[in-house]
Amino acid sequence: MTAPLIRIYSTRFCGYCRAAERLLTSKGVEYQLIKVDEDPEQLVYMREITGRHTVPQIFIDDFHVGGFDDLSALNHAGKLDGLLNPASA
Repeated sequence: MTAPLIRIYSTRFCGYCRAAERLLTSKGVEYQLIKVDEDPEQLVYMREITGRHTVPQIFIDDFHVGGFDDLSALNHAGKLDGLLNPASA
């Protein structure tokens, strides 16, 4: 089974975005960083698919995790590793 596609919609100066990156890096997974402050079309797209205007917005494959607080809550509940490594879940 292949690793999931992880996308973080982010901006350059977002502390919560950096925290999400650190958490995912600590899990040893790769992710795609989409900087919406550098690409207005991606910002519009992010808003359309999430209904939210804040960053980060995190996806694991097609599952919309939400922001950093949501990612952290999944981690504390012991559910994040299963999403990141479905073969071992």
